[in-house]
Amino acid sequence: MKNWDYRTKWILLVAVCLLTAVGSLCFGQTFYSPDVVYSALVSGGADFISGDYSKLAEAYAVIFHIRLPRVLAGLLVGAALAISGAVMQGIFSNPLVEPGILGLSTGASLGAVVAIALGLTSVSIYVTPLFAVIGAVAALGIILLLAVRQGKIPVMVLLLAGIAVNSFTAALTNAVLMILNEQRVREYLFWLIGGLDYRRWEHISMGVGPIVVAIIILLLMSRHLNILALGETEARSVGLHVIRYRLIFLALAAIATAASVCISGSIGFVGLVIPHIMRVLVGPDHRQLLPACVLAGGAFLVACDTLGRSLFVANEIRVGIITALVGAPYFVYLLRRTQRKE
Repeated sequence: MKNWDYRTKWILLVAVCLLTAVGSLCFGQTFYSPDVVYSALVSGGADFISGDYSKLAEAYAVIFHIRLPRVLAGLLVGAALAISGAVMQGIFSNPLVEPGILGLSTGASLGAVVAIALGLTSVSIYVTPLFAVIGAVAALGIILLLAVRQGKIPVMVLLLAGIAVNSFTAALTNAVLMILNEQRVREYLFWLIGGLDYRRWEHISMGVGPIVVAIIILLLMSRHLNILALGETEARSVGLHVIRYRLIFLALAAIATAASVCISGSIGFVGLVIPHIMRVLVGPDHRQLLPACVLAGGAFLVACDTLGRSLFVANEIRVGIITALVGAPYFVYLLRRTQRKE
């Protein structure tokens, strides 16, 4: 019965992820039935070059060229943010740590905004992700320089350093905004709020490589993360180089976060909410927790995006706002629960 319960949980996770993705393809300003969605996916979208301008051809084009990239972007970004949050919470044994709080998202946003200010976005679609990765890694480097003391990384010092770097990068971003023209300021608003609207296949190509590679490496290293989660003393006692593996995990989380920011802008609280929910469902073992976060994070972000563009058809609500409305109260709940335990 125990094995059946275990299998049921994973079947449920996969089913929810698939159903959420299919539902997102169906719902929107115009509802399309599942059979139309299936036909659009099989046909690869409508071929308008052939002169077919029927409503069915239009539906195929909308599903394949507009909604499908948006859904895939949501799955990628949600998976990257959720697994990054789970990794950070594991290596520092702190339930309140996530990429946004540590300043990785704002660092990546600063890098992207610098690329926009320099006018480099027209050179290549890969310039923005490159600058975002540089921004996230630079923010991580500054945080570690401030937090590492005598070969150790105190969690409280790390959080305070993350808050300081977060504020500093936000100030730099505001300074860059002062010299931007109105058009580029509007482009920056995408990075500030975060959303999946107007995502196309080229946006998927920007981030799919770093995100998939980072997730695969993190899944393969989940056993080492279990050891780190036991505590620094226990990890050293079994011969694990704590600082080295913490840096590896942080670097992978920074790369995944930066790549997700390139696709969707800065979206918060996914890396905070999903790992906690998945610990209740599959337990604290990171060999099970990390893949569960990948599935649940993608499903959660796609569901929030579908909610924002289905319930508010006249004026779409961006997914970054929806996740903040869900995540902020949950963060307060976790903070109060942590205070009660202490």
